[in-house]
Amino acid sequence: MCVLNAAGRGRFVVLVDHASHHVPGEYAMLGLTPADLVRHIAWDPGALPVASLVAGALDAPLIHAAQSRLVIDVNRSPDAGDLIAAASEDTDIPGNQSVSGEERRHRMERFYAPYHQAIDEVLARREREGLATALISIHTFTPVFRGVPRPWHIGILHDGDTRLARPLMAALTEDREIVVGDNQPYSPADGVYYTLAHHGDERGLATAMIEIRNDLVADEDGQQGWAERLAKVLGALDLPARAA
Repeated sequence: MCVLNAAGRGRFVVLVDHASHHVPGEYAMLGLTPADLVRHIAWDPGALPVASLVAGALDAPLIHAAQSRLVIDVNRSPDAGDLIAAASEDTDIPGNQSVSGEERRHRMERFYAPYHQAIDEVLARREREGLATALISIHTFTPVFRGVPRPWHIGILHDGDTRLARPLMAALTEDREIVVGDNQPYSPADGVYYTLAHHGDERGLATAMIEIRNDLVADEDGQQGWAERLAKVLGALDLPARAA
């Protein structure tokens, strides 16, 4: 887990749940190959560079996980069946087969709990300082899933509170060359909104998940371009403090 610019005073706090494909040495790559660990099954390639640039432009705290989601997925509820995935897409994860209760607790304590505690601490500090806060997470998705092309350049995921998502989608769609997904390519119904719901809903914060197609942020030019676009749009939004 890593916290950058914790004292940032911009309106946003930026999260990257799947920032890294790192697997600690004692897990022996979970029985996978180096090539497997740079695939999307292990992380969201391009998400952290984009998030870092966005956070820098908006003076936003940035909190990101430091291990692969295959070790433990910090964006899942503690009781989720894929918290420690035995398979991802069509790939079995040998090191996650028949994980014991003790090992599950160990990964929770070592990787999962510190990440969520760090988010809690940043948000609590901002509450004490009276800073208005909206919470975003940045992810990436593959252009093709199970042989089906995905038409969206970017997707905005949201739950019932759309204070942030609706104006964000409206601003992005002003560029008619961009295809924007509304709760696509995933939605909270898929169990992927845990971090935002857990930390945002109980505090009444506006939240949104930003999913960028990963071929668009595969190099520095793409990362810079999308970060500039997002920072400009997010920085111009006028958000109500609380849901109506």
